[in-house]
Amino acid sequence: MHMKRLLFMPLILLLVLSACKDGNIAEQPGNTAGMLKIEDYYPITENVKYIYKGEGNEFASYRVYIDYMSNGRVQTRTNNGGTETVKVMELKNGQLTELMSRNETYFRENFTGKEYSNGKILLKEPLNDSNSWSAGEGIKSTITGLDKEVVTPHGNYRAIEVTTEGSKGTTLDYYAKDVRLVKSVSKGDGYEISSTISSIEKDMPLTQTVTLFHPDIDGVNLDTVDVQVNFKTNDEAKDVIAETIKELSVYEILSTNTKINKLYFDEKKESVHIDLSKEFVTEMNAGASFEGLVLQSIANTLGTYYGVQNVFLTVDGGPYESGHILLNEDEPLKVDYSNIKAPK
Repeated sequence: MHMKRLLFMPLILLLVLSACKDGNIAEQPGNTAGMLKIEDYYPITENVKYIYKGEGNEFASYRVYIDYMSNGRVQTRTNNGGTETVKVMELKNGQLTELMSRNETYFRENFTGKEYSNGKILLKEPLNDSNSWSAGEGIKSTITGLDKEVVTPHGNYRAIEVTTEGSKGTTLDYYAKDVRLVKSVSKGDGYEISSTISSIEKDMPLTQTVTLFHPDIDGVNLDTVDVQVNFKTNDEAKDVIAETIKELSVYEILSTNTKINKLYFDEKKESVHIDLSKEFVTEMNAGASFEGLVLQSIANTLGTYYGVQNVFLTVDGGPYESGHILLNEDEPLKVDYSNIKAPK
């Protein structure tokens, strides 16, 4: 009888080891802390929309879109109903850092390629209990749990808990594997605000409304039309806007062969720069008055979208020059709404 038990024990051990190998026994984060990686808790996935339900503040509910992702950096767009905030995150050298945060950014612009000198560390390896780091002057973040249960409308998660403490209060952030941030709780004297993941939608583009300006049918005033445009992750504004203008203009603001070589926002000068191919001039075939309306249409469309007053126009890297109008490289087109056709 004892011999049978001794022979049976190796068989049980073999079955247990096999089950562990096949994943039938759950692997606990606390047992593999040295193996946990930030990329597992902050996946960078394109065309995903994250929806959070808030409590304690009217702006605690928000939506997050993925604007751009490249070389370990991701640019997110957060809309809380009051403003849109663009952030650039970087996953590098075992830490997740918020490099930039810009409020009131309603336009599409890729900020991931810029240089940043400072940043706020959100997560830092090793992902072990009690690992801590500075999150700003007088602010300290600490991993206070590796297997915290978080209940959300989207499901229940086991998450890493990061506690950030400062003079204004305490914030608890919860990161779940293969999901990213699933809950945040901020609390202090007399307040507690929380945001909890409620939905994750895949293959969801960012939809924006672009007001397109164009000459009216009489070629005397400017008219407008609001157009819904969709941006997928890594879509450039110049490509989407060019396609929209070509498809919907009553008149050809951009001819079929005209290309937008460059389109970018200059934050220091609070202006927009657009460089067009030579076909914009050679294929226009317009008199001075109508040409002026075309240029004003471009200025108003881009100025309105980017929220600026100055729009610099160049052609193949040089000054804009036609038989009627010459623009020096440092001479902007000004946004002007005085010639908009009155609605009927």
